[in-house]
Amino acid sequence: MKLHYLDWGNEDAPPLLLVHGNRDHCHNWDWVAQELRDQYHIIAPDFRGHGDSQWVYGSAYSHSEYIYDLAQLIHQQNLAPLHIIAHSLGGGVALRYAGIYPENIKKMIVIEGTGGPPAMYNKQPVHERMRQWVEDTRKMAGRLPKRYANLEESVRRMQEANTHLSAEQARHLTVHGSNQNEDGTYSWKFDNYTHVMSPYDMSQEQSRELWARIAAPILLVSGKESWFRHGEREDPTRLFKNARHVVVEQAGHWVQHDQLAEFLRLTNDFFAD
Repeated sequence: MKLHYLDWGNEDAPPLLLVHGNRDHCHNWDWVAQELRDQYHIIAPDFRGHGDSQWVYGSAYSHSEYIYDLAQLIHQQNLAPLHIIAHSLGGGVALRYAGIYPENIKKMIVIEGTGGPPAMYNKQPVHERMRQWVEDTRKMAGRLPKRYANLEESVRRMQEANTHLSAEQARHLTVHGSNQNEDGTYSWKFDNYTHVMSPYDMSQEQSRELWARIAAPILLVSGKESWFRHGEREDPTRLFKNARHVVVEQAGHWVQHDQLAEFLRLTNDFFAD
């Protein structure tokens, strides 16, 4: 399986890994990378089944596989020790990686990545959970990629998903996140099977056991207007050795898009400490 990543050059600078969320792609970080490329050697991967990376036959999409993808990239490109900025699914994956290899992390910024797939919290009996996964996977097998009549229709769908996006941002993300089909329509690049996570992976308790192993400083970032609903969750900082939490005003789930200038200020201040 071939996995795609962007390398922004400047190889003599400290490495910085930018990790996207579920059904996103590496170009989500283009604006952040453009501002930080002179200070860091930036690498931004596409997870399996996302962006320009290959899809998986048999739909093996779980946090464990994503962790392996990160581990291999860091190992093969000799990036450790390194800084990481990660969002959503990417944040959850990066935090688990950091708990497995705490010696490889200098500092981390995680945007709304302390959640996890429903199976982490679901206490269903085994037979119910497996039946649900089989049925969800079966339904996905019959789901064809959504087709949009033209690029503009795809851009409108992108803006519906995040109303904070400017027209320029939405178009940029759509251009890099979609393919034109032979009939002229457009479809998203991600594999539909990424909607269906493995029924068994790490439990919430196991994930938190890994988080507790991370010695490096961590900055947790949330958007005040996000569906993540940080205010209804327990304080995440108590689950780490060295973490603090910042809530950004007028931002949703994609803080790095919604309040880019503020996010860059937080990033530069945190990494400079």
